[in-house]
Amino acid sequence: MDLGIAGRKAIVCASSRGLGRACAHALADAGCEVVMNGRNGGTLAAAASEIAQSTGAKITPVAADVATPEGQKALLAACPTPDILINNNAGPHLRDFRQLTRQQMIDGVIANMIVAVELIQKVIDPMCEKKFGRIVNITSGSVKMPLAGLDLSSGARAGLTAFLAGVARSVAGNNVTINNILPGAFDTDRLRGTLTTTAEKQGKSVSEVAAARMASIPAKRFGEPAEFGAAAAFLCSAHAGYITGQNLLIDGGTFNGAF
Repeated sequence: MDLGIAGRKAIVCASSRGLGRACAHALADAGCEVVMNGRNGGTLAAAASEIAQSTGAKITPVAADVATPEGQKALLAACPTPDILINNNAGPHLRDFRQLTRQQMIDGVIANMIVAVELIQKVIDPMCEKKFGRIVNITSGSVKMPLAGLDLSSGARAGLTAFLAGVARSVAGNNVTINNILPGAFDTDRLRGTLTTTAEKQGKSVSEVAAARMASIPAKRFGEPAEFGAAAAFLCSAHAGYITGQNLLIDGGTFNGAF
């Protein structure tokens, strides 16, 4: 399917690896010019080069921390008026809520809620003026199905979801959409790190822990990042203008609910 966004300009935050990288690749494959972002310059440059070579798209890497004003300024200097914005940022690591300090909680809310709002504040009016804008926020399946130890991540991302629910409706008339994608277990570095930590705690092999985790998922496997990227690219497409303010859960059926 032609997504109808060839030539559009996109910013994809935290896209040097994992789900962010998959989104950047899918948008580049659809013909977008993509500004990729990451904190590790070497990892980012390698990812940008690979995507540029495989898609032929114009890729601009911006090494920066999007949680800082300087990082956001660098992103928008590379692409002042993006047509597409994909918000993404690493969440806090597993930790019992009793262990969280006040500063850790503040940092978590900044990283997983405030940063996305700040970037949307900066790009929303130009999108409205152009009568085209697509904003996708990568949140987490834990927004719908909280997981012990990810309370801070769940809370901050749920706050972002509620904050933007009204905003999405206020700009829909300008062909600007805001949606959230809630990933479950995808085969990424973060998941592999979590499996390794769990294996060490339980005295099991990583393969044993991974097998048990997959067995708990109705699809009986982990998601592939490319699947996630394809879904994000569709929400950014010309065909998705009537979809806004929605939460797309991609978890292989893990959430056991009808709605």
